[in-house]
Amino acid sequence: MNPTPHSEAAFSLRPAQDADAEALFRVYASTRTEELAKVPWDDGRKDAFLRMQFEAQTRCYRSDYPGAVFDVILVRGAIAGRLSVHRRAQEIRVMDIALLPEHRRRGIGGRILRGILQEAERDAKHVTIHVESFNPAQHLYERLGFQRVGSNGAHHLMEYRPAALVEARS
Repeated sequence: MNPTPHSEAAFSLRPAQDADAEALFRVYASTRTEELAKVPWDDGRKDAFLRMQFEAQTRCYRSDYPGAVFDVILVRGAIAGRLSVHRRAQEIRVMDIALLPEHRRRGIGGRILRGILQEAERDAKHVTIHVESFNPAQHLYERLGFQRVGSNGAHHLMEYRPAALVEARS
């Protein structure tokens, strides 16, 4: 049975492993398809560029966010996406959440984020995430209670403040 576009598919998370690198690259590349469609490069050049960008992002995440958790999102045992989260004393940073196109708009990302928001409520931490200005996922983030708190034009910084922190500021 194939889920309808807005149904919630069953998923699980597990720590990313070195053997997942190619599948995680495919997830990353799928997030850049629309952007690179406008670039007049052949497929080989696009692939080389994407691999360079993926490797640079991976190195940056691992060096700049010590202690971050890097998970794969599994649907029916197959890699469907990736989730990278860095937890600090007062903040949970969702560094990356991405799904392959066939797993988007099925409720998976929302369920994952709601779990993180429950953790934030329990631990009285705010949650932050960066999103590209053209990424439709920002509408999901807004529905979940995130607010835009910064922008550089290309990316928006969005933040969720749990009730305990909002009340403390009042």
